[in-house]
Formats: sequence, structure tokens, C-alpha cells
Amino acid sequence: MRFRDRADAGCQLGAALERYRTRRPLVAGLARGGVVVAAEVARALDAPLHLTVVRKLGHPAHPELGLGALAEDGVPVWNEPLLGHFAIDEQKRYAVLARERDEMRRRRAKYRPGLLPADLTGRTVVLVDDGLATGGSARAAIGFVRRRGAEWVALAVPVGAPDVVAMLRDAADEVFALVTPADLAAVGQWYEHFDQCTDRSVLDVLQDHY
Repeated sequence: MRFRDRADAGCQLGAALERYRTRRPLVAGLARGGVVVAAEVARALDAPLHLTVVRKLGHPAHPELGLGALAEDGVPVWNEPLLGHFAIDEQKRYAVLARERDEMRRRRAKYRPGLLPADLTGRTVVLVDDGLATGGSARAAIGFVRRRGAEWVALAVPVGAPDVVAMLRDAADEVFALVTPADLAAVGQWYEHFDQCTDRSVLDVLQDHY
């Protein structure tokens, strides 16, 4: 199964999550790419659409290599084995965190109308991303909504690495993926069109939904 684009993936994912409609969930996309998918899930479940901002914490010299992720409330989730492997000391960690916290503040201000409520006590939250490759960002987002009091947290993606899906089941109440290919090398390979999401595209999705 390949998806035409993020909207198509969201339509298929929403249909598969129909059972959540009776829970009256909040649907939150991981910005940026997850928001487009989440919009279609929210539409299918007749649920409010929100987003949460998560930032990858990259290697100081190779930012594309994720060493962890930063949740919206500023709490980092580090991959400790990788930190040890690359000898990333406290000073280097601090520099990475400072850079990403600046970007986090910028994005929170930009996306403010779509952010999740401060109090999620007793709520069901369905977190949605466009794919699951390493799980760092998803784990940070799950922890964030837990700290805000969510009673039930589901993570839903169109495509996810099977070992990562299994690993995250200790953090979320349910982890659901439409496709779990054993040879997942890159999420974008499972989409015919996987364009970069911009701030403008996220804001357009929020405006269309509301």
C-alpha cells in the first residue's frame, strides 16, 4: 500500500479509527507534516483538530541525525545510547537545546490558534503523524499530553517501522499503523507525493478546518 499524499493517508487512517468517534477525542497532528494527516482524521471522527510542536534534537555536527526530541513544554527526551556513542557532553546538549527551544517558541507563537488546551484532564487524545521511523518525536509528544492530564493517548500513523510501533506501546495506550513494513528506510518512500510542509501549509490546514 502506498499513499497518494498526506491527505489521502489521513482519509484512510481516519476510516480505520472510526471506533474512536464515540470517545469524542481531540485529534492533534505533530507539526508540521502530521497536521495534514490529522486534519482528515479529525474530519472522519468529527473531532476538534489541534497540533503539537515537537522538535528533533540533532547531532551538533550532523543535525539530520536525531539524538532525541523536544516536547512542546520544553521537556527533552534523549536517546541515551546514542549520546554515549557520540560522546555528546552536557555542554553540547545545552547548545542543541537552546537552539531548538528558540525555534519551539517561534512555532508556538505562529501556530497558537491550533495548540492543544492547557488542561487535558480526562480527555482522549489521538496523536497523528505522517509516519513513524525512529519514534523520538512521537515519544516526546506522548509524554507531553500525559503531563497535561490526558486519560487515554493513542498514536496513529499511516506507516510505521514495526519495531518502533512495538517499542512505543509502553508509552501510549494504543499505537496504530496502517502499514508496518519490515524494510522501512524512509517514510517518504510510502507516498507518491511527500512535499515539504511549511508554516503556511500548516496554517492553511487549520484555517480550512475551522
